[in-house]
Amino acid sequence: MQEIERKFLVNSNAYKSEASKSKRISQGFLNSHKERTVRVRIIDDKGFITIKGKSSESGLSRFEWETEIPYEEAKTLLKLCEPGRIEKTRYYINVGQHIFEVDEFYGDNQGLIVAEIELANEDEAFEKPNWLGQEVTGEVKYYNSMLSTHPYQSW
Repeated sequence: MQEIERKFLVNSNAYKSEASKSKRISQGFLNSHKERTVRVRIIDDKGFITIKGKSSESGLSRFEWETEIPYEEAKTLLKLCEPGRIEKTRYYINVGQHIFEVDEFYGDNQGLIVAEIELANEDEAFEKPNWLGQEVTGEVKYYNSMLSTHPYQSW
């Protein structure tokens, strides 16, 4: 249950025409402590709860556990979350042997677009599409838990 992920800013909207699908996401945090986060998420009409551990020193990997929960329970749990809900559309783009997940944020994070790619190991090679910008892996201010309390528009 170790997640290895790299995160990048996106430098154009070209990813939208390459997306195979997109989903609307609403999420909140029951706990956003730096040692662990507990997230409640609704993706379209499905609910999820996720626990993430502290990131490695490089910011590339951390423990992640997620399970689906009933939609109505997720809606109820969102009401118990800390202030600062995250609203975004996630686009899924196949690039070579990988899938990039590109998040376009709304609300207080409007204007921020971030791409993530999950890898099998920290040194795994992958193709970089033209719309991929600066790498921000390990930069805490780009974590969703941080964006919920320190939104992009306040930087």
